[in-house]
Amino acid sequence: MFAEERQQVILDRAHACGRVDVAALADDFAVSTETIRRDLTILERRGAIRRVHGGAIPLQRLGFEPALAMREGVMVAEKIRIAKAAVAELPEEGSILLDAGSTTARLAEELPTDRHLSVVTHSVSIALNLSSRENLTIILVGGRLRSRTLATVDAWALRALEGTFVDVAFIATNGISARRGLTTPDTAEAMIKRAAVGSSRRCVLLADHTKVGNDYFTRFAELSDIDTFITDDRVDRETVDEIANAGPRVVIA
Repeated sequence: MFAEERQQVILDRAHACGRVDVAALADDFAVSTETIRRDLTILERRGAIRRVHGGAIPLQRLGFEPALAMREGVMVAEKIRIAKAAVAELPEEGSILLDAGSTTARLAEELPTDRHLSVVTHSVSIALNLSSRENLTIILVGGRLRSRTLATVDAWALRALEGTFVDVAFIATNGISARRGLTTPDTAEAMIKRAAVGSSRRCVLLADHTKVGNDYFTRFAELSDIDTFITDDRVDRETVDEIANAGPRVVIA
């Protein structure tokens, strides 16, 4: 494969997934990491991407949001590990909130069958997947349905969450950084996430390494709003320390 062809594939993948990773690209193309870094430098000079730690993101990331079905098919092993680690953050009984997202959906699959919990969610897919569980009481937040995320948003959902108080909220994000906090592309969804964070006695963020160092259009929380951040082992130690110094306890799954 010529360098120009490889660079186009890299760019296509960045648009499809929202981020590309240097090490993964080197493995996929059977080339050195230095070759991939040169490719990324060329694409950055063209104004097609922006380099971030360990990889790159498409330049139009501020408004880019992959559909839920696409996100569910990437970083599967990492999301499962994160979800399993998040089980330790569940209360023995009481109430939790599951934010809309592919990693929180993995946590829904891991919820114990012998623990009675009330589960608040604005994710239609999570509510449907849990609907047959006899040990769970499912409270689906109403509102306008976003087809891209299958999450309810706008005034109805916001009013419901502003009057809701749960023991633990499990939150998803599109981007997380020590400088910009937690961000997402859609302003309507950001309002719901902000209300979800505010509704909880304790807030747990679930996000794989591709979200770290990334930032999107709207901030919905600061790192100081998060009690625990669970991620995978592909986040470098310096970044982990930087995030931990900003507030949350960091758990590596």
